[in-house]
Amino acid sequence: MGKLIIPNSVRKGSKVALIGPATRIKPEIIEGFVRLYEDNTDEMPGSELIVYPSVLDENAKGSYAASLAQRVADFTDAWSREDVDLVVCARGGYGCVHMLDYIDRDFIAAHPKWLVGFSDVSALHALLYKSGVASIHGGMAKQLVLDTDSGFGGYRRVFKNLVESSFLNLEYQIPAHRYNIEGEGRGVLLGGNLAVLNGLGGTPFDILAESLHRDVILFFEDVSEPIYAVERMLYRLHLQGVLGRAKGIIIGQFTDWKPDRNYESLYDMIHERFIEWGVSCPVAFDFPVGHNDRNVPLVEGAESCLRVNGEGVVFSSKSA
Repeated sequence: MGKLIIPNSVRKGSKVALIGPATRIKPEIIEGFVRLYEDNTDEMPGSELIVYPSVLDENAKGSYAASLAQRVADFTDAWSREDVDLVVCARGGYGCVHMLDYIDRDFIAAHPKWLVGFSDVSALHALLYKSGVASIHGGMAKQLVLDTDSGFGGYRRVFKNLVESSFLNLEYQIPAHRYNIEGEGRGVLLGGNLAVLNGLGGTPFDILAESLHRDVILFFEDVSEPIYAVERMLYRLHLQGVLGRAKGIIIGQFTDWKPDRNYESLYDMIHERFIEWGVSCPVAFDFPVGHNDRNVPLVEGAESCLRVNGEGVVFSSKSA
């Protein structure tokens, strides 16, 4: 793959596209996002919000936001428009993987723009990276509407940040964690939802395997996965050699898990496996990315640096 394409900054007067690539969305979420947009036009990147059919409840199909054909059509139309600089996913859930067979990578590269989302949208981030385009792992319409936290990681503050800076440069300072592994690593940042990305293992969209061929900093988060399921996914990455060759690993927020007969904590399990496997790159635990109100934006594919010491963690990335 050649040099990664960094989409242009969000232009004043450009349009925002709202799409539903995965699970169906409650009408009140879309209504809330439209109100939020209209009430904050001074902080939003465009003069117009384009609400695509895939987010409307009347177009839902089963558990999905819309039929596969509609979801692909909405993504394709939004991506092809020269007046759209930002494509916002309404929510995650499940369904993005359906689209990977139907979106041409050359088409993606020919119309680079920012895509923002997380969770199941990790599949689309993988598609974009394999197409040579950077994207933003961050909050979606659902989180923006439900957010009440304007502090560190607050979704509305984060979205305002997106408008103002387009995430060309990021830096986060995180407190130390007892399970951290100290060191400094540099590489391309890749990751997202562990279950989604694990499901892409061995496919043309396996971005985690990039660490086998180049310097990569990996980041993971997940929700409602049993401890043993996370362990099984990590075992695959270990046996594949992915973890051993990473230049840094960020363990984000793993939420809604339960203690089991083997471990009181999911993080205890990860720590034990990393020690057993001799992971020696810097590792940062409890990083604010995941399914809660601590989900800072990260740029997939950005050149990044992870510094971990006894005082804490400094993560920085530069995408331009």
